[in-house]
Amino acid sequence: MESCCENVKAVRRSKEEKKLLRKQIKASHTLLKHEGISTVSQPTKSLVVANGGLGNGVSREQLQDVLGEVGEIEILLMPPHKPYALVTYRSEVSAQRGHALNGRQLQRGDQIVTLYLSYVNTVDSELWGCVDLPPGLVLVEEFVSPEEEALLLDAIDWTSHDEDVTVQKVLKHRRVKHFGYEFRYDNNNVDKDKPLPGGLPQVCVPVLERCVRDRHTEVMPDQLTVNQYQSGQGIPPHVDTHSAFEDLILSLSLGAKTVMDFRHPEGRSVAVVLPRRSLLLMKGESRYLWTHGITPRKFDVVPACDPKSPAAVTSDLSNHSNLTLSRRDTRTSLTFRKVRRTPCDCGYPSACDSQQPPAPPSPPFLPRSQTDACRLEAEFVHRVYEEIACHFSSTRHSPWPRVCHFLSSLEPGSILADVGCGNGKYLGVNPDVIAVGCDRSSALVQICSERGFQAFVSDALNVPLRSDTCDACISIAVIHHLSTQKRRQAVVEELVRLLRPGGQALIYVWAVEQEYNKQKSKYLKETRQQGPTGDSTDHNNQKSKSLTGNNIDAHNTAQDFPGNTTDANNTAQDFSGIATDAHNTAQDFSGIATDAHNTAQDLSGIATDCTKVHRETESPAKLSIHTNRTAFNSQDLLVPWHLKGGVRGGCNQGRGEDEQGEQGSKNTLDPPTEAQAPAPSPVFHRYYHVFQKGELEELCVRVRGVAIQRSYHDQGNWCVILKKTGDR
Repeated sequence: MESCCENVKAVRRSKEEKKLLRKQIKASHTLLKHEGISTVSQPTKSLVVANGGLGNGVSREQLQDVLGEVGEIEILLMPPHKPYALVTYRSEVSAQRGHALNGRQLQRGDQIVTLYLSYVNTVDSELWGCVDLPPGLVLVEEFVSPEEEALLLDAIDWTSHDEDVTVQKVLKHRRVKHFGYEFRYDNNNVDKDKPLPGGLPQVCVPVLERCVRDRHTEVMPDQLTVNQYQSGQGIPPHVDTHSAFEDLILSLSLGAKTVMDFRHPEGRSVAVVLPRRSLLLMKGESRYLWTHGITPRKFDVVPACDPKSPAAVTSDLSNHSNLTLSRRDTRTSLTFRKVRRTPCDCGYPSACDSQQPPAPPSPPFLPRSQTDACRLEAEFVHRVYEEIACHFSSTRHSPWPRVCHFLSSLEPGSILADVGCGNGKYLGVNPDVIAVGCDRSSALVQICSERGFQAFVSDALNVPLRSDTCDACISIAVIHHLSTQKRRQAVVEELVRLLRPGGQALIYVWAVEQEYNKQKSKYLKETRQQGPTGDSTDHNNQKSKSLTGNNIDAHNTAQDFPGNTTDANNTAQDFSGIATDAHNTAQDFSGIATDAHNTAQDLSGIATDCTKVHRETESPAKLSIHTNRTAFNSQDLLVPWHLKGGVRGGCNQGRGEDEQGEQGSKNTLDPPTEAQAPAPSPVFHRYYHVFQKGELEELCVRVRGVAIQRSYHDQGNWCVILKKTGDR
């Protein structure tokens, strides 16, 4: 009985021992779940050491010192970047002693690492087979002597900024110098017509001549990029631009070793140690297809040097029984390349910029001058509406109630000017008024004419109508297409010029606040169904993040406001001035003269001086491309329009869907048959400045001689009604 009690006492564990056992069991479960390593309870010659891996920052030497205290080690495997190691002892007794190290703590810098050891059946060093280098990659160790290394490093003067000889830059993760030709990081290419006058440093000539003599290259490079990496710095994965340089790339590592990671597009990766004074040659597949980069970190996983042969260095990281950690030091690389003079015709077209279709234009910048504004609006407003006019018109057939209320309140015989009339859907709302419209798009004006409305081509900045002649003006969804505050204000001033004293103007602009007073606008909440024309209106198809037309939003929901009319207010196609085509004006509306010479003369050159540059100190921002049916994340943006049916300009297509969610129900064409399968629909992008609360009012109060009668929010739009007081 006493013997039995003694045995019970023998297996009792302290509180700390129980805690350690729980953590050991937890570590075993983690290894099984994430690494597929099964532990066993019975003693064997092999152990897994959780928290004892290179991924924990534990070096091979440090772990070997601890595990070697209890017996002779036969195999020690330390997989790269893993938080564990595998050890096999010569005897099972030694392994049991090693198991007793469970809970041993190691000092790693200013942190403590606790080891948890468990038995495993075997440690198979062949689990990680030899990894071949990427095809075309060659590493030549000790290519230069220590004396040549010192000479090359001394020749690189980082304190000199002689732009006549070299170009020096400080990048986020390193600093660089360029010789022969500057490599431009804005377009990842070189200006082949602008060589740097200094050429390559003379100190490099003997090294390059040896490359030719040893048949590493047949031609002398003419471009050199020097990169200096401090500990913890690196370079993102990349492929050197095909069109910029010829096949072979030579890279000489000086000062310290590092690990360069190569990755194939299909996911295969190879980590290659670049020893100090080694020469790396990349050609063929390794140069054209595989990315290469250096991960920013302060320690690398490298092969451990054999103490018996300290000069023996290998680039093979597949032998996990011989890996350790190496602290990085300052490394300087000399990369030699030959500038390419003809397009690249390599066998890797998927990665070759010379063999790709032309890249889509990048989103434009916010304008910094009147010239910039004219160009932006001409490209991303005027041209777009000319292209989409028919499809746009097919989605604009339902006047909005509050605009109709304003128009219906006008006295019979009143003269109304719709500046930015689009397809004229507001021109016929009140048949008792004399209505005339103008629009910047000749295609939309033609649609107005076909519908029996009086309309003419004009820019909203310079309307060829006499001053003080209109009882009312409307500008629905127009001013937000102007790209500067000065130009937006000028349109308001032009509306006021047209009004007689006491006349009123109604202005609608798209609002930033698409959710107002806890109510979402129809633009945000509209759920659409398949239309009779076969156009997909799935509201999940919203992504349109590039100018290429990929991931197109089929909604074409550029604006969700009354009128939804096009931009009549923007500047002329010709950048040197704005033509006011008086020949296109209506000739028969109550004697209103169309003399363009009588237009306002106080627009500060907005409409007629698109070449006058207004300098700004801040750098311009790129315009973002909006995702339709979502809240706005900026005030200035590009909104996609998916041209249904791919038909531009002409109107030989069925109705699309209104941006307010209304489906065209008349004059629709039958869905296309299989033999009539439509071509991929192009995507256009229109510029918008969406207004914040109060911004429209602030714009209007800057105009002399007007009073704001009312301002309100209507279905995602800010709206004002102005009255001309005559005090101008």
